[in-house]
Parts: sequence; structure tokens; C-alpha cells
Amino acid sequence: MYRNIILLSALATLAGCASLELNEGGEKVRVLDPSEIETCRELGRTNTTTTAKVMGIDRPIETIAKELRIVARNSASNMGGDTIVPLTVIEEGAQTFMVYKCVNPDG
Repeated sequence: MYRNIILLSALATLAGCASLELNEGGEKVRVLDPSEIETCRELGRTNTTTTAKVMGIDRPIETIAKELRIVARNSASNMGGDTIVPLTVIEEGAQTFMVYKCVNPDG
């Protein structure tokens, strides 16, 4: 019985992560390197988080990174941005991104 509860909890947690999707605006947000944003206007920062462990087991870093980028791109679109650049490394399921407007930055 206990084993079934653990399995159901893990599946529910993973299902919640799987539902994370880009919104319409987030689909238009690019992820660039710092060297590529010279002509862009800085709009601010967005702090992102996702689940780093499920039932004490580390999730794959690739999955965590993908989810953090989705959250950051959605957030950037809500801020009026079209570009994000990672500011920090991923640490315990959290990462900070800078948000920029690069397409028509003065408009």
C-alpha cells in the first residue's frame, strides 16, 4: 500500500511538470548569449524555479534547464521582452535570467 502511494505521488508530480508549456508570447522569446545582446534594451530580471528533486531523487539537469527556460520565456513575454540571457547557473532548481527587448528596442 505504501509503495503504491509513493508511486502515485511521483507520477502526479511528474505529470504536473509535463504540463509546463510556452504561452503564445513565450514562443517568440529567444535565448541568447551575453555577446549577442549589445543593441538590446534591458528590461529587468526574472527569477525562475522548478522542482529539482522528486521524492529525494535528483531530476535530470537537462529537464530542469528546459523547464527554467520555459518559465523565463513566458515571464519575459509578460514583461514586454523578446530575449532572455541566463544570468546565473542552475542551483537547486532555480536560475535568474536577464530580460531584454532586442527587436525594435526603442519602440
